[in-house]
Amino acid sequence: MKNIISAENLSLGYDHSPVVTDVHLHIHPGEFIGILGPNGSGKSTFFKTLLGFLKPLAGKITVLGRAPQHGNTHIGYMPQTRGAATIAKLTSRALLDASYRGTTYGLPLPSRAKKMEIDRVLHIVKAETYADRSFQQLSGGEKQRIYLAQALLGSPRILLLDEPLSNLDPHYQDIFVHLLHHIREELRVTILFTAHDPNPLLRVMNRVLFFANKKAMMGTVADIITSKTLSTLYETPIDVIQLKNRLFVLSNGQNILGEVGHQHD
Repeated sequence: MKNIISAENLSLGYDHSPVVTDVHLHIHPGEFIGILGPNGSGKSTFFKTLLGFLKPLAGKITVLGRAPQHGNTHIGYMPQTRGAATIAKLTSRALLDASYRGTTYGLPLPSRAKKMEIDRVLHIVKAETYADRSFQQLSGGEKQRIYLAQALLGSPRILLLDEPLSNLDPHYQDIFVHLLHHIREELRVTILFTAHDPNPLLRVMNRVLFFANKKAMMGTVADIITSKTLSTLYETPIDVIQLKNRLFVLSNGQNILGEVGHQHD
C-alpha cells in the first residue's frame, strides 16, 4: 500500500532546538490516526511541518510523495484556535463562501459551482438546517461542524484536526467522532486527529502516534497505550489503567495527558 505520509530520521523543532527527534512513520491512505501526548510534546509542531510552515531540523518527511508545501490544497486543516474578528456577524454559509474564495487559486470559481461545493460540505457534516444562521449564535458542537465543513472544501485527501474535542462535552464528543468515522469511510480521507484524551477515539482509531520526552512511537492502541511501552517512552514508570472501557494514563497518580475542560452545548 502506498504511503500518504512518510517520515525517516525526522527531527522537528525551533531555532535549532529539537522538540522531537528520530521520528519514523508511514501513514496509509484512509487511516484514522490519533495523535496523543502531553502539551509541548510535538503534536502541533508535527502539524506545522505537514502544512509546510516549519522545516525539519533533520531527516525527511513527505506528504503525498512530496516535501510538505504551504498552501497544499490536498490538506484540509481545522486549527485549535481562531480569531473571532474574522467571523463576526457572518452566517455559516457566508463563512464557507469567504473561506473558499480565500483558498482557491487561479480564476474565480463560478458562483453556481461554488454554491454546489458549499452545499456539498454542509450536507456531509449534516449542518444544512442552521447554515444560514449567524455563526456566533451556534452551539459549540454546531460550530465544530461548520469548521469541519470548512476543512472539507475542495475535497482534500488528508484532514488535520487539532484538538477538535477540547470545548465539547462528552456527549457531543461522541457525536463528532461518529460523524468523522462516517466521513472517513464515505470519502476515504486520511484523518490525523490530535487529542488529550484517547477515550473518545478508541473505537475509530486505526493507530496511535504518541509523542513524549522528545520521542515518538506509532502502532495500535494495544501496542502503544500500555504501561510497558509508555514507561519506555517517558523513561519513568507509567500506569495504564482500564476501567469501564476507558483508559487512564497515570504517572504518580496524575493523568499525564492533561485534563480537558468541557463546555456544555
